[in-house]
Amino acid sequence: MTSSFAIAKSQIDAVVGDLEEAFNQDKKLLSEAIKKLKKPQHFWEKKLSIVMDNGKRKNFVGYRCQHNNARGPFKGGVRFHPDVTRDEVKALSVWMSLKCAVVDLPYGGAKGGVVVDPKALSQSELMRLSWEYGKFMIRFASPWKDIPAPDVNTDSQVMAWFLESYEKKLGASSPAVVTGKSLELGGSLGRDSATAMGGLFVLNDYVGKKKLKKSFLKIAIQGFGNAGGWFAKLASSQGYRVVAVSDSTGGVYRPSGLNVDRQLAAKAKNDSLASTISNEDLLALDVDILVPAALENAIHKGNASKVKAKIILELANGPTTPEAEDFLIKKGVDVLPDVLVNAGGVTVSYFEWVQNLHGYKWEAERVNHELRKKMGDAFEQVWAVHLAKKLSFRKSAYYLAVKKIVEAMILRGRVWPKI
Repeated sequence: MTSSFAIAKSQIDAVVGDLEEAFNQDKKLLSEAIKKLKKPQHFWEKKLSIVMDNGKRKNFVGYRCQHNNARGPFKGGVRFHPDVTRDEVKALSVWMSLKCAVVDLPYGGAKGGVVVDPKALSQSELMRLSWEYGKFMIRFASPWKDIPAPDVNTDSQVMAWFLESYEKKLGASSPAVVTGKSLELGGSLGRDSATAMGGLFVLNDYVGKKKLKKSFLKIAIQGFGNAGGWFAKLASSQGYRVVAVSDSTGGVYRPSGLNVDRQLAAKAKNDSLASTISNEDLLALDVDILVPAALENAIHKGNASKVKAKIILELANGPTTPEAEDFLIKKGVDVLPDVLVNAGGVTVSYFEWVQNLHGYKWEAERVNHELRKKMGDAFEQVWAVHLAKKLSFRKSAYYLAVKKIVEAMILRGRVWPKI
């Protein structure tokens, strides 16, 4: 299977031809900027050593990739997962740069990770590992340089441990260095549901443009963690019919619609769903909207032909491979891309950062209002390019994002005409 980083680079290449008209006088500068955009500015790797509960020392590998900061400080989550790789972290940092540009945040992309199965660690071991990663970050993190956040298998507690470790090393308080914190430590209201809420705003705008009726639309969600769980709850409350959800162990399907609150309670109690279908089966269900909300490459060349949904809403990062997307688009499927759909998380992280820098907390109503505006503006821009240039939704989003980043690089002189 093609690597995630290769996919990210190919997605950038795919819009270069369309961008040449916009950079008609600066095609050479565009070419040079694209070369730089496909290579992270910095990549950090470190052995993280902690003492386990049994008294033995164990080593883990930690990564941080800083992709491009032409539009502002590096921003991106940190994931704890046994399958974290250099390649994956690089790809995710690229997507973060593009995502921030799509929703017009003053950030560049970054991503971090630790190769570990957090479920195999005790709470105290997880805390020590988080502290070590915080010490690792002290070399290059700051509120104006690189701002980490939660990602897969990390949460507000892990962020609190990062913050404690970082501030001990720094010798000063610095809440704006990390987002996704608990409210007690300066976190923002609305952060837990932000990714799902942002995705739902995009879906609502799309449904409005297409003049579809929510109650007639059946949704299947692959991934029932924070993003998928919240999306199921919010979508159901707004009149969509959620008929299937799944986690890593399998899924539950009910054609007439699921009681989402009951499934969330069962998941919280048992740490898994009472599976009746597999994840692969869920992807092939006869539904209107398929929401991949787990990991990368869930929809690929081998299973794209089984997808019956007419709308793919990418709540996860990179869940659809280019080959699969090409196949689906030819079938008439609309793929609403991750760099737009799941940008709600980083948007509310941005709001948290702003609140921390000003020492002032926003009310939930303001957070949701500002998120709605950001996501709505971004969708309208993507929709306009989609109609005007007859591009797919992904290419439309990439066109906007790459254009913004390249313009910033040119303005800064990072690419310069050769005399």
